[in-house]
Amino acid sequence: MYGDKAGREKIFPFDIVPRIVRWQEWTHVARGLEQRIRALNAFVADVYGEGRILKAGIVPEDLVRSSRGFRPRLVGVRPPRDVWCHVSGIDLVRHGDGALYVLEDNIRTPSGVSYVLENREIMKKVLPELFERANVQPVANYPNLLLETLTQLSDRRDPTVVVLTPGMYNSAYFEHSYLAQKMGIELVEGSDLVVDGDEVKMRTTRGLRRVDVIYRRIDDDFLDPKAFREDSLLGVAGLIDVFEKGNVALANAPGTGVADDKAVYPYVPKMIRFYLGETPVLPNVPTLVCWDDKERAEVLANLDKLVVKAANESGGYGMLVGPHATPDEREAFAKRIEENPRNYIAQPTLALSRVPTRVGGTFEGRHVDLRPYVLHGREIKVVPGGLTRVALRKGSLVVNSSQGGGSKDTWVLGPEGA
Repeated sequence: MYGDKAGREKIFPFDIVPRIVRWQEWTHVARGLEQRIRALNAFVADVYGEGRILKAGIVPEDLVRSSRGFRPRLVGVRPPRDVWCHVSGIDLVRHGDGALYVLEDNIRTPSGVSYVLENREIMKKVLPELFERANVQPVANYPNLLLETLTQLSDRRDPTVVVLTPGMYNSAYFEHSYLAQKMGIELVEGSDLVVDGDEVKMRTTRGLRRVDVIYRRIDDDFLDPKAFREDSLLGVAGLIDVFEKGNVALANAPGTGVADDKAVYPYVPKMIRFYLGETPVLPNVPTLVCWDDKERAEVLANLDKLVVKAANESGGYGMLVGPHATPDEREAFAKRIEENPRNYIAQPTLALSRVPTRVGGTFEGRHVDLRPYVLHGREIKVVPGGLTRVALRKGSLVVNSSQGGGSKDTWVLGPEGA
């Protein structure tokens, strides 16, 4: 767990009651997710390319250039097949009006898919007959789809693909090792790799072996001490040089964090219209940006009604749930906003949908969200289901595992008669 100096492990609670999603609704969701990823990928490519959307004034250039996820060094770089966002996790919530909204986009190094797979394995063991009768769509082929997506990034006939992890003290290390094992590829740390000439190579008992594709689970800052943070001991010195020359593929590509910035999130519907000429299938949650003087004044005047988020935090950190905060907490957060307005957005407190959840010996409603996973290789594939996160504390709206949340299996039911 992050913030635990003792490095202790913590159980991620699992609720036995599945979340049900009917086929008609899922096809709508999948269509919206595919549309969104196409637009976000086009945005990242444009930001590091011609910058058309910035020149048109649709997304403020200052907002992009000031993003912590923007990497000036990568301007002019083109990754394999012009795909930047290979693995994405898009958080969805259902509001009281019954509609699904996109809460945020996770484009850098999204986690949680291993729990989708583990949850399904548990449910198939516990309720095998019910599972078969319900015509639940499979998720077990995700590792194969992921490996296929990764291998498509190399032109070599039999490319070497690895998972790059920060190590066992990372909160998502279980997932890193789980996926590497399921894909049948090596799990490596930065010390296992070395740049040799214009190639990245892996140390093995038989000497150095070329690596063609790296599924990296390390944030940009720590990927390469020569390119980004000099004090990083997690990455590989010279890795970005090799990436820029096209001799190694990185998934997700470095620099995608600019699309992960919560201050950029409000502009995604405009990206969809600009790049695709389409109406957004899945709407955003209405959002106020604190860098705008007028909207910041509205946020500060209504902190008791809003949820305020830091633009570059995750895991439920750096967030204020106004209705549940004390006056002192709201006052302290107001000072943070005034000191660094660019770093905060605000959204209304949604009446998140609730689903039955086992609590002690009874069943009670608990608030949930849904994180489906999208893979972008030659084609875009949406895995039928996703990670349903549940706020186990009664009345809580925070579903993150780092904040006491748990998870459920998500059952996408196949089309009727199938």
